[in-house]
Amino acid sequence: MPVPINSFKERLAAGEKLFGCWLSLAEPCATEIVSSAGFDWVLIDGEHAPNHIRSMRDQLLAVAGSSSHPIIRIPVGDARLIKQVLDLGVQTLLVPIVESAEQARHLVRACHYPPKGVRGVGAAAARASRYGDIADYIATADEQICLLIQVETCAGIEALDDILAVNGIDGVFIGPADLSTDMGHVGDTYHPEVRATILDAIGRIKQMSKAAGILSTHAEATSLYLDAGAQFVAVALDALLLAESARRVASNWQNR
Repeated sequence: MPVPINSFKERLAAGEKLFGCWLSLAEPCATEIVSSAGFDWVLIDGEHAPNHIRSMRDQLLAVAGSSSHPIIRIPVGDARLIKQVLDLGVQTLLVPIVESAEQARHLVRACHYPPKGVRGVGAAAARASRYGDIADYIATADEQICLLIQVETCAGIEALDDILAVNGIDGVFIGPADLSTDMGHVGDTYHPEVRATILDAIGRIKQMSKAAGILSTHAEATSLYLDAGAQFVAVALDALLLAESARRVASNWQNR
């Protein structure tokens, strides 16, 4: 039996636009609530949220009963960490701060079994193979891995064309907050220079037949990015949804 088809990867390749929610609370119950809301995908954040391997696994279990596709963002593109996360059963990875084609090639190799890559072979006892139930896991897993990388620095933007030429990269996610800060516009993701750089990058990604992604919670900016060719867009964050709702309700009653 082969591994399940990665529907997210398939839909990106078909040119669909997919909308997701960032998960920063690191809580399975919150993940279950958000993943049942109807988003195309949800991202379990291992870079800026207090997640570890076990909490990522528990959130994958929480997502399993929904139609949302789970993505994990790891904190750094380390082959040992990639091996652990893939063994959890996630099929789509987002890796932050990619700044060169050489780094991108390293990540592709880390996601694939030998001889194509360097992923360690230990799936028999892993959730990825349903604990040995997917007999053909090792033979079929590579095909269904979707590797997304983040370009979020000036160095990454400069190397973008070389990065896009690397086989095995399915999509490139632009990180507006880091990029704007690195460009000298600290926290100003809507600065005209930043916006122009993002729109140009999305156009270049699309031109190379890769999927472009971004995080954007403001409708006007989101529409601009979609018109430019963005395909997978995070339009909400669980922590902000909770915070904004709680503040609004509290404010309504405090003003009575």
